[in-house]
Amino acid sequence: MIVLIGLLALTFTNLTAFLLMCSDKRRAQKGMRRIPERKLFLSAACFGGLGGVLAMGIFRHKTRHIAFQIVFPLLMLVQVALVVFGSMLLFR
Repeated sequence: MIVLIGLLALTFTNLTAFLLMCSDKRRAQKGMRRIPERKLFLSAACFGGLGGVLAMGIFRHKTRHIAFQIVFPLLMLVQVALVVFGSMLLFR
């Protein structure tokens, strides 16, 4: 049960980060008000790193910003390591 809840939480946070990046890209193309970068970083920091990195690649969004190029992949790597380590502890 706890594994299912964890997977649902990870899916939700990554989907949220992905959709925020998608929405920001669309808003940029239409000249609309943008999503603040701090919200994009927060969504990635809340275990949405994979979704953020995927969105950067798919939508080619924020790929020229050095902070996004470094922080999003680092967040993703740390989050993957935490999930793997947590899974190892859980399934000992």
